[in-house]
Amino acid sequence: MNRAELTEPNGVRWIPDQHRGAGTLVLGGSSGRIDEQRARLFAEQGCIAESVQWFGGPGQNPGPWEIPLETFLARIEGLTRDCDRVYIAGTSFGAEAALATAARTPRIAGAIAFAPSDVVWAGVTPDGRQVSHWTLGGDPLPFVPFDESWVPGTDPPAFRGLYLSSREASPARAEAAAIAVERIPVVITVAGGDDQVWPSVPHAGNIQRRRSARGLGTTVITDAEAGHRTVLPGESVVSAGMYMRRGGSEEADRRLGDAAWPAIRALIGARDS
Repeated sequence: MNRAELTEPNGVRWIPDQHRGAGTLVLGGSSGRIDEQRARLFAEQGCIAESVQWFGGPGQNPGPWEIPLETFLARIEGLTRDCDRVYIAGTSFGAEAALATAARTPRIAGAIAFAPSDVVWAGVTPDGRQVSHWTLGGDPLPFVPFDESWVPGTDPPAFRGLYLSSREASPARAEAAAIAVERIPVVITVAGGDDQVWPSVPHAGNIQRRRSARGLGTTVITDAEAGHRTVLPGESVVSAGMYMRRGGSEEADRRLGDAAWPAIRALIGARDS
């Protein structure tokens, strides 16, 4: 395989020795990091695979708020020039970005959402303002604000309760912030039942129900003991992002990855083992 550096935004592109036609954009979560390991894993299956830094880099916001979806749409457009079908995969905030992006372009053949969200959430600026995670055409997407009365009950904090209470406090905002996942041709969600960051299994269920109401199927893969992170076969455990409880265990998180991998490989048209 060949590896190339990307700029504007910073990132990496892996090109397989035998390209099978697919391209995949891989997005990290709340760390905003370049998920090089997962991009390489996709490339090993015959995809041209990219991952980019989406905040904290040159010309970008220092945190995950008001990030232009054009950041991702531009990379998707670039992949379509070299691939006959393009997918997008993301984790946590990156899964939210992946679904929000895929819902806004016909260029994406399918989305893979690890620890997903079915709605757009607030980002908090350094001066304490709550704004949307994402913008499009310079306009913020509708978002669910955080319940400012919530306080963590553990150290490190588990934020699952914050997301549950915030959604309960603002049902109309949650409805307006729902991601139009029915516009995405194929969706795979991967979620751990012990996710302590946010309620990713209920989020995945909401995605499935919204698509089912439009006559669309969704592949939902869960493990009751897994946490926020999925570890796919061949990946090492990565420690990055905010100080928080994530739930699960390496054993359970790897088991979830093992369960998800066949469906992912089938979607992208992976090479034979």
